[in-house]
Amino acid sequence: MAKLEKKVTGDFSEILHRIEDGIVSGSVSANLEESSDFCMGDVRCSVRVFERFSFMGNNRVSLSVTLFGNGDTIYISAITSGGSQAVFFKLNTFGEEAFLDELREIL
Repeated sequence: MAKLEKKVTGDFSEILHRIEDGIVSGSVSANLEESSDFCMGDVRCSVRVFERFSFMGNNRVSLSVTLFGNGDTIYISAITSGGSQAVFFKLNTFGEEAFLDELREIL
């Protein structure tokens, strides 16, 4: 697993849209698997789960992205999973790191 946590400022909807478009268009095999959105007062939370094929690991890798905030302060947590063909431990995390690097570039 690889993880990225970051605090950003800006428009919540715009940042969410940029992440969705950037991840899906960043790889021919990337797609948005599922999403969830909810609000409580002025606080918004959006969760997106993406998946793509990792050529390095010859398998599929997922990326879960959560945005949480109110106003123009947004906290982002992103966690990758998959990326290994081993049974008991991870041999190859290149695909996970590469997927997370795409998000880093978008942010």
